[in-house]
Amino acid sequence: MGMSERINKTDDYQKMAGTAAVFVIADLAAGIPVERDGPRWSAKELHVDQNFDTGEHKSPMASVLALEGLEDYDPPKHGDIRLIQSMDACFIYSQTARAWVQLP
Repeated sequence: MGMSERINKTDDYQKMAGTAAVFVIADLAAGIPVERDGPRWSAKELHVDQNFDTGEHKSPMASVLALEGLEDYDPPKHGDIRLIQSMDACFIYSQTARAWVQLP
């Protein structure tokens, strides 16, 4: 199954608190520090409704905060995927949105 089929295009997302561009699935955000009063973002707004079959699996990272600043030393490409060990969840990079978005 390609990444495009894995993404639920009806999910809403919330931005992780303290990050510039890391989004988690709103329905799975219990216990995760998100911007509670912030807006919910649609898959379309984050551009995760497009084709992601071009990225590669990158090495796992300890926390979502590690995703911040990757542009400086390991610039992500559209569709790159990283496992975040503290959440046991994968995130995909959307070049158009310049954001990491949680996969279901």
